[in-house]
Amino acid sequence: MKQEKFFGLLAAGVICSVLLVLSISGCAPVTKEATVTSEVEPEKPMPKAETVKVAIEKPEPEIVKPIVEKPVAEKPAAEEAITIALKFTPQDSTTYKMITDAQQSVKWEGSIPKGSDFESGVNQNRVEMTFTQQIQSINDKGNCIAKITIKGLKYYFKVKEDVLVDFDSSRAEEPDNPLSRLIGQGYTIEITTAGKVAKVVDVSAAPAAVTGRNSSVRKAAASLLAPAAIKRRHGIVSLPGAGENQLRTGQSWGSLKTFSYGLMGSKSYKKTYTLKEIKETGGRQIAEVEMNAVASSELAEQLHKEQMTDDISKMFDNVETYTGRLKFDLTAGKIEKSFEKMQTEWIKAIDEPSEKEKGPAVLKMGTIRLYKMERID
Repeated sequence: MKQEKFFGLLAAGVICSVLLVLSISGCAPVTKEATVTSEVEPEKPMPKAETVKVAIEKPEPEIVKPIVEKPVAEKPAAEEAITIALKFTPQDSTTYKMITDAQQSVKWEGSIPKGSDFESGVNQNRVEMTFTQQIQSINDKGNCIAKITIKGLKYYFKVKEDVLVDFDSSRAEEPDNPLSRLIGQGYTIEITTAGKVAKVVDVSAAPAAVTGRNSSVRKAAASLLAPAAIKRRHGIVSLPGAGENQLRTGQSWGSLKTFSYGLMGSKSYKKTYTLKEIKETGGRQIAEVEMNAVASSELAEQLHKEQMTDDISKMFDNVETYTGRLKFDLTAGKIEKSFEKMQTEWIKAIDEPSEKEKGPAVLKMGTIRLYKMERID
């Protein structure tokens, strides 16, 4: 009976409802202030190839709840606190390369049970963007108005075995692809010293540049230029809030981030960023920060109320990791490198009476979120 119930639930939609069709910009990509951010990233279904419709980079609701960590280790009073915050200088220009990668997978090991509706496959949405960020002005709040110009772009979108978009602006054969018209285009955003995108000021010109009959490509372009996607892409999730950015080595700050996995439920993670050390490199001070996240029950009640479907995750064993690193140029007040990766896998062994001599089949379902940003100029 348990097995029938298990397959009844799963056959109703694990493949179609468990895993999202990807978002990010970021692994968006994205958190709120250093005092805690709680972001909710809804998962979308992994549809069968023949029914695929492109739906990329849709807005994701966020819940913000700041948290401040106490010092992990007390340091001598003589050690001066440093400020981890962005610095803005009018007309200053910096070039960054950003990568976001979102994947969902289903995999069978052993003999697939008869009558199973589950097919192995991988959904993937990977975006690589090189862009310049020029500071145009600083307003009375201390925020900067920055012009973003796209210099290079790779966009890959796959559902199971079907590659719907595969664009690389560096390839010679790409000039006629509508996405190539985004090169040289851009938009204007307002950024706080804590790395949050306060608002998208202007994004009118770039969407108008992309035309063509390929609906998948046009939707990909629209998803990249949606205000919510822009905020996730350029919002720096790893910086502390404005009121908590005075730190000594050994001290920490934190945030909450939530992922929604459809039938597998939702999960909240408490992310803790710890200032490990400050290095002198080429006349610059570089702060080295490590991030580790653990499952949190802080938003459990709220998530339970918002859950729209049955949570069958308790039928599975779960293995997960969520880590990150940050290098921050204290001298220039700029991100040097930022990296975060969340990976989780659900595992279920299923015994088939007729296949006992071969051992149980094993169903594995997983998801990955990757975010990487690096200063290259």
